[in-house]
Amino acid sequence: MDAGEAGAGKDITSGTCCIGVWGPLARDLVQPLTRDDFSHEAFGYFRAKETYLGHVPVTAMRLSYVGELGWELYTTADLGLRLWDTLWEAGQELGVVAAGRSAFNSLRLEKGYQAWGTDMTDEHSPYEAGVGFAVRTDKEFLGRAALTDAPLTRKLTPLLLDDPAAVVLGKEPVYVDGTPAGYVTSASYGYTLGRCVAYAWLPAGLTTGTGVHIEYFGEKVPATVAEEPLFDPKMTRIRR
Repeated sequence: MDAGEAGAGKDITSGTCCIGVWGPLARDLVQPLTRDDFSHEAFGYFRAKETYLGHVPVTAMRLSYVGELGWELYTTADLGLRLWDTLWEAGQELGVVAAGRSAFNSLRLEKGYQAWGTDMTDEHSPYEAGVGFAVRTDKEFLGRAALTDAPLTRKLTPLLLDDPAAVVLGKEPVYVDGTPAGYVTSASYGYTLGRCVAYAWLPAGLTTGTGVHIEYFGEKVPATVAEEPLFDPKMTRIRR
């Protein structure tokens, strides 16, 4: 391609599928299926590699949205079942479990990973949503001044319900000092923490340990502002 020639892209989403393999024994499952080195030293976090698992060609991405070691494994849609069967059969002796969306949601909330369209939208700034680390303010971009100069008046805030038996579902109003001050975006029971985790849009400046109440079916459920990440703050479980 000539240097001045425009590149072309193709959306292959509909012809692609993905299976996530995560957990303390994820490497024990995938390493025997491939000739490539899946060690942390050879295949670091946030890296990608094209390889085979068994006889299935995959693009393996060293990512985890659940706070545990693992990979997102992509292949063509027609080979999705074959990839599943390969992983399922190899994982039997390791106690592999087919986990669904609710387990996924519970684990990502414990880790403090926000979901686009649920916890944050284009109506929120990265700093409000807690993802300001991804903004490179040393570079010029459209809206840079407006973004960096905007006052921080609200923040996506992690809450832990005080009662281990209490749960909320999301979209409930949150009260601070008896006054409605925000709302829950998403929530799920955190089985590692033994408490329900809720993320809520609340006024900025609420300190860790501040007590609030979430209105759930007419009942005021007590919760406490927590410090994130709630689970594995040093990322030792993912980066190993």
